[in-house]
Amino acid sequence: MDIKRKIEIANEDTTNRLIQGDPVLVDIAPAGEVIPGLEDRMVLHAGPPIEWDRMCGAMQGAVIGMVLYEEWANTAEEARKLLENGDIKLAPNHHHQAVGPMAGTITVSAPVWVVENKAFGNRAFTRQVEGRQQFGDYSDEALDGLRKWRDVWAPTLTIALEKLGGLELKPIIIQALQMGDEVHNRHHAASSLFANKMAVGLALADLPKDAVLPTLYYITNHHLIFLGLAMASGKAISDAAHGIEYSTIVTAMARNGTEFGIRVSGLEDMWFTAPAPKIKGLFLTGYNDDDAGLDMGDSAITETVGWGGFVIGGAPGILSLVGGTPDEAIAYTREMRKITTAVHPTYLMPALGFVGASMGIDIRKVVQTNISPIIDTGMAHKDPGHPIIGAGLVRAPMDCFKQALIAFGNKYNGR
Repeated sequence: MDIKRKIEIANEDTTNRLIQGDPVLVDIAPAGEVIPGLEDRMVLHAGPPIEWDRMCGAMQGAVIGMVLYEEWANTAEEARKLLENGDIKLAPNHHHQAVGPMAGTITVSAPVWVVENKAFGNRAFTRQVEGRQQFGDYSDEALDGLRKWRDVWAPTLTIALEKLGGLELKPIIIQALQMGDEVHNRHHAASSLFANKMAVGLALADLPKDAVLPTLYYITNHHLIFLGLAMASGKAISDAAHGIEYSTIVTAMARNGTEFGIRVSGLEDMWFTAPAPKIKGLFLTGYNDDDAGLDMGDSAITETVGWGGFVIGGAPGILSLVGGTPDEAIAYTREMRKITTAVHPTYLMPALGFVGASMGIDIRKVVQTNISPIIDTGMAHKDPGHPIIGAGLVRAPMDCFKQALIAFGNKYNGR
């Protein structure tokens, strides 16, 4: 059997695994109790591996925030010294079956969503989504949101989830895509559907009103609450498709604000990196292009499984956040079909005639067509200490895919 045929068989297997993925929310628990290999005095972060002194300003700010949140230091200056001295370990989320939005920082006491891929039995984890600390803000106000998640919202939701016996996420994703979400930065429908389900669990739970009402208010007014669930779903789906010999399909795209990295199913756990790109988009009042940091976050796992920028043509409402026109959005979605291996049978877009989402990014097709994946994303400040400053669109660096294709050739051509 020649190598081309071996690749075709491997990619078919990889694609089928992506299609069969069946994410279910099974728990909400402190990260240190569920994430493999997460240690005390360790901070997990978004993107490929990076040392403290190479981290961008926003990621440094977010890491400082987690050190303060865990009370490993009392001031930002003390936290910075610990990090500079190497007293706090740093590791990528992707090395621990996890993903995180923007800086993506996760530590032992932070409650995480636990999502199981019921089709294959593997689990993935992610933190909650908010608009301050994950963008590099380490103020008391920013950290107070993490404390409320730990002390009130997460424990209450955990009991509600137990009453429901878990929550299937794939039906929510399917319905949300048909309601105008793209399941990366627009989650109005998905978050509402999730809140409806959890409200039943809260009603069934024997909990005091002063715990239920704040939690109910939180989930019904947090239009991005489903982003964390989508990210953990994407990670659980893509991990089940990783490690297939001869496969050229991308199973992770992640950014740390300094570098953009990808991993490929048939290339084990190697990272292929290039400088993180600049984001083109819209800014919140008071910010401009001079303030913006480079692309950051693990949330491109959503594009890796066919959501986000890949279905942006079916979600024109997102353009008010990231910029662009409906015609451009449709063109992006159609363009992604040229670099993927399949169309999902149930992730459908009514605005495009109910065509399915394109999925299975093939490094060969990316290089051959010179078309790189489109990603819609949030924007962080270049300096630490700031909340979200805007959102926009970005292309994955072509050099990542070229490096991966060369490595693939080196690994398999001699067999």
